[in-house]
Amino acid sequence: MEGLSLSIETLVYGLDLFGTMAFAVTGAFKAIEHKADIVGIIILATMTGVAGGTLRDVIIGQFPPHSVSDPWYVVITASTGIVIFFLYPKMQKHWDLLLKFDALGLGVFTIIGATFAYHVFGLNFLAIALAGMLTAVGGGILRDVFVNEIPIVFVKELYASASFIGILVFYILLSLDINFYITTIIGMIVTTLLRLVAMHYNWNLPKVKEKS
Repeated sequence: MEGLSLSIETLVYGLDLFGTMAFAVTGAFKAIEHKADIVGIIILATMTGVAGGTLRDVIIGQFPPHSVSDPWYVVITASTGIVIFFLYPKMQKHWDLLLKFDALGLGVFTIIGATFAYHVFGLNFLAIALAGMLTAVGGGILRDVFVNEIPIVFVKELYASASFIGILVFYILLSLDINFYITTIIGMIVTTLLRLVAMHYNWNLPKVKEKS
């Protein structure tokens, strides 16, 4: 059982670092688009990568947050910012790459946040949903606010909704006693695919119709 527990912790940790990197890419892209220098790029990449997880940790009582106690989070975000700084001239035509990384980060962070809450509170749907969605959208909201844009979560195709559906699938599978690894991967795939499909087909939730 110890070996299994260690494997689960390693999986969650590895995916959390990967999601951090994916969101850091989006932060670096945004910073460059808004003419930031290399320091600004690193700062926005770091904030985007760790903000959601930090808020999640504070809310579920993990102190200090993983982003503070584990230097690898900042090492990864700072390194990502530097790499994007040098590679951006070759990547600037590939705007869809940013959107794909954002979708990937959404899927990974949604379920990683949900797993953190699950290990602390068990099958408590409210806790799982709150932690998952906060982890998923927190960094992106802060990123967009800092570059003076309306957060993507409020205006774009299924975003927070994709996160919620992924969490719902994750919770249902866990309730059915499906293997944790399988449940985690399926939840991430569902969330990411929903976001990608929504972008491709321009699926949106209803909005208030203004009078002409």
